[in-house]
Amino acid sequence: MNQTQTVTPRTRKTRRGLSPWSVGAVFICAIVVAPIVAVFWMALNPTENIWGHLLSTTLPRYLRNTVVLMVSVGVLSASIGTGAAWLVSRYNFPGLRWLQWALLLPLAIPAYVGAYALVDFLEYAGPIQTGMRAIFGWQNARDYWFPEIRSMGAAIIVLSAALYPYVYILARAAFREQSGAGEEVAQSLGAGAFQRFRRVGLPLARPAIAAGTAIVMMETVNDFGTVDYFAVQTLTTGIFSVWLESNNAGGAAQLACVVLMLVIFLVTLEKTSRRKLQFFNLATRHRPPTRTQLATGWGWVAAVACLIPFTVGFVLPVSVILTHALDNADRWSDPALIRALFNTLMVGGIAAIVTVLAGVFLVYGVRLSGRTLPKLLLPLTTIGYAAPGAVLAVGILIPLAVIDHRLADFIEAVTGRDAGLLLTGSAFALVLAYCVRFFAIAQGAADGAMGRVSPSLPLAARSLGRTRGQTLIEVYFPLIRASVGSALLLVFVDCVKELPATMLLRPFNFDTLATRVHDQASLENLGDASPGAILIVAVGMIAVGLLARANR
Repeated sequence: MNQTQTVTPRTRKTRRGLSPWSVGAVFICAIVVAPIVAVFWMALNPTENIWGHLLSTTLPRYLRNTVVLMVSVGVLSASIGTGAAWLVSRYNFPGLRWLQWALLLPLAIPAYVGAYALVDFLEYAGPIQTGMRAIFGWQNARDYWFPEIRSMGAAIIVLSAALYPYVYILARAAFREQSGAGEEVAQSLGAGAFQRFRRVGLPLARPAIAAGTAIVMMETVNDFGTVDYFAVQTLTTGIFSVWLESNNAGGAAQLACVVLMLVIFLVTLEKTSRRKLQFFNLATRHRPPTRTQLATGWGWVAAVACLIPFTVGFVLPVSVILTHALDNADRWSDPALIRALFNTLMVGGIAAIVTVLAGVFLVYGVRLSGRTLPKLLLPLTTIGYAAPGAVLAVGILIPLAVIDHRLADFIEAVTGRDAGLLLTGSAFALVLAYCVRFFAIAQGAADGAMGRVSPSLPLAARSLGRTRGQTLIEVYFPLIRASVGSALLLVFVDCVKELPATMLLRPFNFDTLATRVHDQASLENLGDASPGAILIVAVGMIAVGLLARANR
């Protein structure tokens, strides 16, 4: 007798949940979240507990400087980004066509490169002070007063000039999407230009501005190169100091937990602000606001207002670095620079490919499984992007070192040969940190792209006998190829610019462009640092081009 097995919907769901796709998705989630869990575990179980010492000595200073820097950069970036976005979306003035895109260019300049350029431009031997002495006949620094360059104030200016585009791009999109009817009603009621901005435009764009400001503040917490160069002691520099100088991984993990608490607070605050503020366009026909032609005088004022952040954030750093690069043309053939370029391309390329493939696999696996656990874990994979590179380095290197030593002992016991440290002695830890740090970019791009694919297409492919893997390759991939390619490039660009994680996790005698630029600039050798900085900026320009194209 032939026996047939009835497959109920519950049975199909169970089998689907235990498929390699869903198991792989859970595994990827675990890899991405593991460094954060490791940081908390090491902080709660330190080998030598110095929490009391940190609390009574350096922690208050680290925390105070971090909060002051974070809030100041957030407020200044929000003011610059929002103001510039309002001007380019509401008014016509000289230079508008290129200024609205030029305001994005500071994103191509890592903040630490801007710091090196500003100090070189304003220091005693720089062109500003040299010109002042020549004009007024001053002989030395005692003859005049000049503000301290390496200070908290300078760090705030540099970071704001580098990070305000995060607010600008989101605020500009929000202002462009608003209906022109609201402003026309306000104008008919006698509201002036500033009143329309304060009472109509700003409240409607507040969620987008809050999101951009939260990103700016998280990037400020993550920064190491700028604050280290300006001698501002923050929680991130404290992690380096406690770990590398005091050789206390537990203390570094405890400081990393404080950083994570700050980041979690920022993320929660941003999400809460968006939840409480929801606006809807009730018009059946959405009509975007029209730009107002400014009078000649006010038009030039608006142009200069937009030109200042572009000049400080892009023109000044590029001019200074490019001048040094041209004056030291022989440094372009330096073997150390070529090795750093090769290392950067290698680890950045591998990390970008692995990250994007893992992101696509994760999103596809979660969609196939339909299980609760993968869906719950999916949002957690974005935490790496919010966690500073120094925090991830603590959570990766220490556990990985333990695994590495046990692996080496096992290989030696089996083969009789000392294989050395295969994981921490190579670029593996660095690639892993990049993958965790920028996984949210790949996951977000894959999730958004797959969400736009009609469900009938993969169902048709399955009905024609295609496997799940074939459906991904033959149906999904051609449709999501553009989004995946953009994510690949954005992840690569961020890997090239990443400094804190690279400094802590790079193998011995292994330089990338970012670490080489930082090391040379820290020695006041901007001539050797400039070629690498120009290469980093060139790569960053690609990402800015993508953003400009996506926001036309």
